[in-house]
Amino acid sequence: MAKKTAISKNLSENIAHMEELFHTCDDIKKKQMNIGKDGDVACYLTFIEVAVDMGNSALLELLKYLRGLSREEIYEALSSNALAISDATYFTTIEEAGDGLLTGEAILFVDGFDQAVKIPDDGYPNMGVNEVDSEKVVRGSNEGFTESVKQNAALIRKRVRSTQVKVKQKKLGVRSKTNVYLVYMEGLAYPGLLKEIEKRLDGFEIDGVLDSGVIEQLSEEKWYSPFPQFQTTERPDRAAMSILEGRVILLSDNSPVALILPTDYDSFIKTSDDYYNRWEIASFERILRYAASFLAMTLPGLYLAVTNFHTQILPTTLLLSFAEARSGVPFPAVVEVLIMELSFELLREAGVRLPGTMGNTIGIVGGLIIGQAAVEASLVSPIVVIVISFTALCSFAIPSEEFATAFRLLKFFFIGICAWLGFFGFLVGLLLVLIHLSHLKSFGVPYLMPFVAADLNDYEDERDFLWRQPLRMLWKRPIYARKNNRRKLRIKR
Repeated sequence: MAKKTAISKNLSENIAHMEELFHTCDDIKKKQMNIGKDGDVACYLTFIEVAVDMGNSALLELLKYLRGLSREEIYEALSSNALAISDATYFTTIEEAGDGLLTGEAILFVDGFDQAVKIPDDGYPNMGVNEVDSEKVVRGSNEGFTESVKQNAALIRKRVRSTQVKVKQKKLGVRSKTNVYLVYMEGLAYPGLLKEIEKRLDGFEIDGVLDSGVIEQLSEEKWYSPFPQFQTTERPDRAAMSILEGRVILLSDNSPVALILPTDYDSFIKTSDDYYNRWEIASFERILRYAASFLAMTLPGLYLAVTNFHTQILPTTLLLSFAEARSGVPFPAVVEVLIMELSFELLREAGVRLPGTMGNTIGIVGGLIIGQAAVEASLVSPIVVIVISFTALCSFAIPSEEFATAFRLLKFFFIGICAWLGFFGFLVGLLLVLIHLSHLKSFGVPYLMPFVAADLNDYEDERDFLWRQPLRMLWKRPIYARKNNRRKLRIKR
């Protein structure tokens, strides 16, 4: 560990150390001035240019206050932290003061005082609270997380106003020194879970953490799996709901995406408004999403298995319709499916990368034009266009984009194995996926919960599963919460 330099009472020494630390940093402003009512106390103020507002801030008021004090009164105010600001932080080493400066606050050195004072201000510029783009809901809040970890923690506290909500701060990234918050409910979250999360966060060193996705990839136990073992959300209400279930939220500075852990397959299918809407429609929509997740992965492969190997299971009229539609198509069915799938994936990627309305236009117009032109040129049959379009609709119905990506990738695996082995290959592929899912765990919680291990919570998790029971019957928290504190609802008679 590098030796740290203690802050001296000699202001010129502190200035020399700070100048050495931040040489060739033209965006960092360094001001030497005199304070005190006699103007006899030298001080040194340094801050990042756009992060501090010198015209109208707590900093300006503090400097006005110090200009009205004598030398002895200034030292007394600094020593006793009587600066009339709540978030002043004192540093005893130059390195700590440098790190404090890089958080976007102002650092004040005073001649004759052997500590530096961090003075809070606006901090780095950010986009503010915006409407969430992903995870759209019909009913519920539209607020989304921001790129400021402090604002994100405040958005959670806004919804769960309990002293039991705890926030632990860590710094990740040797050079980026990114602030990471672990937010959880004391008494609900398992202490062992917190220790395991911190162990994994301490288990790697990297130059910089610029998004929560870096933490997710480096902390996953089965990193080779296409299925995410961390749930992501941009919705503060979803994060608050997870905290009340006993889960832990990981917030990373500069990222509007929070990580929820642990998680399971069922959690990715649920949405926030499942609990804001009536149980009948919520249950119907969940069943649709489960069916969509299955078809998004298997439908193209199942089409190939049936049309290439098991045509006898189709009605004769439908079979003749398929044959007529494919007349004139020069490619085998598997090539036909791959052409359309790859074309659609290219359109999806182009729509994401192109700006604003242009992206939406290329997705809609491109899909219509390419599909119609391919059919008219006899490159693909109309039935394949229908199959691929329906598969895409199913993938869009999955609430989590990251979770849907796993099915988009496995779709090509099923296309290959079904084109090779037919329906037998379809069953083999399904078995391999189920075996893989059964081996997955997210911080000790089985990924297929409550398909498996439902007895661990006395089958209570099955009440909020495929068929969501009425809200008045969901009186226990899921398995994530500590066993002795799972009761969450009491109906008063």
